[in-house]
Amino acid sequence: MSINDAATKSKASGLDSALCEKFIALVGNGYVRALTAADTVTGVQPKLVVEPGTERELAEVLRLANEAGSAVIPRGGGTKLGWGNPPVRADLILSTARLNEIIEHAWADLTVTVEAGCPIQRLQETLAQHGQRLALDPLWPEKATIGGVLSTNDSGALRLRFGAVRDLIIGATIALPDGTLASSGGKVVKNVAGYDLPKLVTGALGTLGVITRAVFRLHPLPRGTRSFSIATENAEEAQGIMLAIQDSKLAHTSLQSHFSDDTPPVSDILFEGTEAGLNAQEAQLRKLCAAARVSEASASAWKAREMLWTPADPATMAMTKIGILPANFARTMQLVEHIANEKQLQWKALMYATGLGWLRLEGEAGSLRDGLRALRSELENHGGSLVTLHRPQKMPALDAWGSTGDTLPLMKALKQQLDPRNTLNPGRFVGGI
Repeated sequence: MSINDAATKSKASGLDSALCEKFIALVGNGYVRALTAADTVTGVQPKLVVEPGTERELAEVLRLANEAGSAVIPRGGGTKLGWGNPPVRADLILSTARLNEIIEHAWADLTVTVEAGCPIQRLQETLAQHGQRLALDPLWPEKATIGGVLSTNDSGALRLRFGAVRDLIIGATIALPDGTLASSGGKVVKNVAGYDLPKLVTGALGTLGVITRAVFRLHPLPRGTRSFSIATENAEEAQGIMLAIQDSKLAHTSLQSHFSDDTPPVSDILFEGTEAGLNAQEAQLRKLCAAARVSEASASAWKAREMLWTPADPATMAMTKIGILPANFARTMQLVEHIANEKQLQWKALMYATGLGWLRLEGEAGSLRDGLRALRSELENHGGSLVTLHRPQKMPALDAWGSTGDTLPLMKALKQQLDPRNTLNPGRFVGGI
């Protein structure tokens, strides 16, 4: 490292030269760089990217930035960096790209310890060598990292059988803004020691600390799988089928329904098990859904969530995550259709049997904002929720999260305790945290 290197990067980034020099001395000249247009965060461009090579380096970079009053944006694979509100300040992107090792796969105990920057797909490929998996299906697994998936609490259709991310994590280490590396949980599935830090940071959008490693419980890979699609005439029939399946003795792993403004609803169901077991499940399903058309589906049916994101024009698309009671599927889809027609919007939705779902709206920016406001208000009035994960840059400002209920004072107190200088992702989370 030379002083000229630090001075050059400081000038390019706009950060204090002494701070840049400390970063370079800590992680190496090749792992500190000025920002490019690709590093923007919901339209806001930070000043510098730092890529530590160890947990201790990451904690020290965070401490230095915290003491200097610099706002830090943690980043893994960057696949969900646009989720949440724009940051009110953004100086430094703290990347976990180099923290990408699978530390320990205790296959006999069905646990794995992995660094936060490890891509999900690489982890799954390693676990599969011992016939195991992390029973999780987040978006874009080839790029999405452990830390990013935990921070955004991202999960897909497998959640019905195996639970969400917080149900699979059993231990975590996080770097706090003061440089502390805090660990909680352990390497065994049953552990009751101390506060449940892993669940606390799951879904916190990196506002409490930067996840550096995690420990997960694992599940065996299935011997076989089989998927079926069930065609229905309308939302009421689709809801009836879904509730009947949930109330039956079928041992399904995943269950989802597709709704849109141009095609009748279709539901997909996934079974896992032995050949004999799969045959028995198929027979029971066909008997239960005798009034509907049941056909075998391909494994690509479980990529439907990613397909919602890919075909649309980002400049005219809003993507949301909604939460409702399963008994309100039909009513909610009718509500979406009514508001979309009123605001001249096109729409597609994917709903899981858990009551969580994804809704894509397309149209003119002002109409999108008005439609989202109306839909959020109706959902919240019935105990539901709507979170906006993507919106066009030209769309008028809209809070990503919606109502916080009565939990905001507690959340702010926790943020104040762990991040008193508001260093981590300031303003991006619920209630402006």
